[in-house]
Amino acid sequence: QVQLVESGGGSVQAGESLRLSCAASEFTYCMGWFRQAPGKEREGVAAICRDGRTKYTNSVEGRFTISRDNAKNTLYLEMNSLKPEDTAMYYCAARPKFLIGLTLVPQSYTYWGPGTQVTVSS
Repeated sequence: QVQLVESGGGSVQAGESLRLSCAASEFTYCMGWFRQAPGKEREGVAAICRDGRTKYTNSVEGRFTISRDNAKNTLYLEMNSLKPEDTAMYYCAARPKFLIGLTLVPQSYTYWGPGTQVTVSS
């Protein structure tokens, strides 16, 4: 069982930055960040695999950067130029251990953290 705990959320003004962290009991090959705003479905934000492949949803491309520290079992999401539409609960997730496909589909992820809230005001 992989355990995940996010941190780093908060309330910021539009244009500011935040860095989310996810401490994992262990890493799986591919990990990702997801978000869910009130009344909306959970969406994939960014994903990264051990071999360095990354994938971003269009709305964050060029503003967000996903990275992982395999030695520390910590996943990061650097978020710059934040917009009010980025406001959501952000979740860290891990795919099943031996699956290597890079995907932003929430149903492809097995392990989830409790989430950290990000609020961006205009």
